[in-house]
Amino acid sequence: MANPPQNPARRAAAALLEAVLVRHRPLEEALDALPTDGKPHRVRGKGEARPGAALSPRDKAAGHRIAAAVLRRAGSLDAVLEPFLRREPPPPVRNALRIGAAELLLLGTPPHAAVGSAVDLVPKPFAGLVNAVLRRVAEAGPAALEGLDAERLDTPGWLWSAWHAAYGPAVRAIVAAHRQEAPLDLSLKPGAAAPEGGPEGGEMLPTGTVRYPAGTRVTELAGFAEGDFWVQDAAAALPARLLGARAGERVADLCAAPGGKTAQLAATGAQVTAVERDPKRAARLEENLARLRLPAELVVADATQWDAGGAVFDAILLDAPCTATGTIRRHPDVPWLKRPKDVPSAAELQRALLAAAARRLAPGGRLVLATCSLQAEEGEAHLAAAAALGLALDPVRPEEVPGLAEAVTPAGALRTRPDLWAERGGMDGFFVARFRKA
Repeated sequence: MANPPQNPARRAAAALLEAVLVRHRPLEEALDALPTDGKPHRVRGKGEARPGAALSPRDKAAGHRIAAAVLRRAGSLDAVLEPFLRREPPPPVRNALRIGAAELLLLGTPPHAAVGSAVDLVPKPFAGLVNAVLRRVAEAGPAALEGLDAERLDTPGWLWSAWHAAYGPAVRAIVAAHRQEAPLDLSLKPGAAAPEGGPEGGEMLPTGTVRYPAGTRVTELAGFAEGDFWVQDAAAALPARLLGARAGERVADLCAAPGGKTAQLAATGAQVTAVERDPKRAARLEENLARLRLPAELVVADATQWDAGGAVFDAILLDAPCTATGTIRRHPDVPWLKRPKDVPSAAELQRALLAAAARRLAPGGRLVLATCSLQAEEGEAHLAAAAALGLALDPVRPEEVPGLAEAVTPAGALRTRPDLWAERGGMDGFFVARFRKA
């Protein structure tokens, strides 16, 4: 049996890592499942890490921070640990070692706290091993990371190969950007002022997004309860801007949850229909729109099957489900959850959604396709499919995306990457293309 864990934050981190790396469960989903506010925790499955008693919000946030640091640098941490291990330890022990190493090498935790807490996470037969290995790591200090090819170590090989094929030498800058915690980006309702907040206040980006330092708590910013703004990465705000919805137009937002793009469209005065197939995500969308006090018709349906009662739309935004490899800065679990086979499956669904969207678009209407993926199969490859559907590419002009001229592709689509605006904190990786129906 394990020694009683003494630190709830490390206990939470261990549970989160087990959820992602062993049970292949999304990090945010696992975080939401951690026991808080006195709610009992149900353990499912023999041998799962047990968060134990309810966690305070502070401990829950600290556990998430530790787990995220491990996921961002798991390859490098394993390379540091490897010389001190004679054989592969069980997954819970491996994760405890990673937690200790991350605290020692990345998070600046005092050695006695990092080592002792990691020892408390493992069964007694492994306590000596964890203590001895982490003491060696503590002796080496952050210098243990020097000389490692961190970009390669911290990226699954199949992703590295795909990104190198698509972006060449820029792959290293992309992966380096993934190691940085993403800032908080907000989209403002028309007429709303940027809220004061964060240790350094907000910065207005050239495209109109307001950016705050990583760690800023959005619910503590003035105007949150009043619905003056919503969380939305700077890159994620571009598709709706490029659609250019106008007051009175009939506009559809397909695959609409959690609702950031729906809110952008509704704020223009357009008549917006938001389509979302997942009832739980649709409920979240409805809650977000209620806080923002923005109107939209909500339809719970599969967009590939939705007939809209025969109606057609002046403009359609299709933010298609994808592998989300462009959001790794915000979701460091993505590289460890996705597999090569997921890419063609996602691309196939995107083609089906694009065909359905084309059918619902009025002649002369506008359609914007967006995916938050860095995979070319989920972006550039769709241009030919769109042409076959009678959708003519409407090229994005550099002046439409201030400060991002380099993101406009030779074909006239938009390709943002995590390493763009590096001095400002980067952005998510998106592919965006705008079309008109003949």
